[in-house]
Amino acid sequence: MHLVIINGAARPQSRSNTAKIIAAFRMGYEESGSTSEVWHLSDRAQWAGAAQAFAASDNILIALPLYVENVPGILLEFLAGLEPKTTPGTQIAFLVQGGFPEASQSRCCEKYLEKLPELLGCAYAGTLIKGDMFGLRLMDEKEGQELLRPFTRMGRHFADTHRFEKETVAAFAGPEYLSAKECRMFRLFGRPVQRLFMGRMAKKLGCTGPLDARPYSTGN
Repeated sequence: MHLVIINGAARPQSRSNTAKIIAAFRMGYEESGSTSEVWHLSDRAQWAGAAQAFAASDNILIALPLYVENVPGILLEFLAGLEPKTTPGTQIAFLVQGGFPEASQSRCCEKYLEKLPELLGCAYAGTLIKGDMFGLRLMDEKEGQELLRPFTRMGRHFADTHRFEKETVAAFAGPEYLSAKECRMFRLFGRPVQRLFMGRMAKKLGCTGPLDARPYSTGN
């Protein structure tokens, strides 16, 4: 079966974690002979083609990063320009990735996505959620491949089932909430490591000042 994938991330493809995840997912999806195509909304020159692919396809996956607890504005703008389908038979599934480790952070977005396909004249085929993906773009190739491998497995699964079932995605999403013990461990060990990691990342991005600087603080 052919799958149309729409990348709803605002970042350019070369810097997009969502694009990397899509590539890993496609690897698994196409292993058994299924085919796919990808449209990146960060490139507005692709919008017309993406809209045509949406209209012509009956099997669609929209992948997006969690943005302020919900859908990126660039994706909402694209969706607002689509003509709802009048003939039944099209299904839309979603893949949501974010930086927060807890799956609960994506549940508000999931609720919206559950309702969205009906507004477009389509059926809902489930939402795959995965958090703790913030550092993917900054990892070396080996570390990145390890983090992406589960998405390749889910690509194989989607090729077989054509949907994301609640039980499967719940297990994939990871912890709904971090336990009290995990929160304590993070404060003791995770936070120093995170500060080191963020410091290294800031230097790569050209930051020269301290990350905890408060230039507009009144001192209160």
